[in-house]
Amino acid sequence: MPQIICKDLCLGYQGQEIIHNLNFEVNKGDYLCIVGENGSGKSTLMRTLLGLQPPISGNILTGDGMTKRSIGYLPQQTVTQRDFPSTVWEIVLSGCQNQCGLRPFYAKAEKQKALSNIERMGLTKLKKRCYRELSGGQQQRVLLARALCAAQDILLLDEPVAGLDPVVTEEMYRIIEELNQKDGMTIIMISHDIEAAVKYAGKILHIADHVFFGTTDEYIKSGRSRFLTKEAEVNG
Repeated sequence: MPQIICKDLCLGYQGQEIIHNLNFEVNKGDYLCIVGENGSGKSTLMRTLLGLQPPISGNILTGDGMTKRSIGYLPQQTVTQRDFPSTVWEIVLSGCQNQCGLRPFYAKAEKQKALSNIERMGLTKLKKRCYRELSGGQQQRVLLARALCAAQDILLLDEPVAGLDPVVTEEMYRIIEELNQKDGMTIIMISHDIEAAVKYAGKILHIADHVFFGTTDEYIKSGRSRFLTKEAEVNG
């Protein structure tokens, strides 16, 4: 049974459509990459999936026991966020807030979950370090550990390797692939990296005038990836 079904979805701001009649579904264990030109509406779709803004029309249906509390989210970082003065431990633990309900404190199980995700991301020695003192790659692993504290079934990632060097980028992709293949975590990721999208993802959603949704093999055969590759070369 699908975890997310989008039916005839129209998205935009103040009644101005960016995306029209979008239809796709995400099943448990999928690895879906959302690609498209700048301004095509990728981040708008992500915010709508998170419930941060309503669609203009259409429906987003959930199934297989998925709720908003099942979702972990790793957003793009702003310059201000990179300078956040909290410790690694405080930031990762804050990912458990949606499990606290009305409790004003974290339970033992939540603290253990945060600790486990810190260890998993290789951050144990940095646990007491201030977040703003870390490298870009370390900060992304902190945010991913935080997202994993919130996630039960599904991870939404908005350009998780933006601004990282090639070595750190490859390591981040490896971690995400492991979460999908070994843990069965559903991944929905916005990416400008077409090469990585077709390498790692099982499905592609290409948002454009003519939307493509299908398997990675179908996407390659369609030739649609060439347009984004050319755009990346021009903008790069």
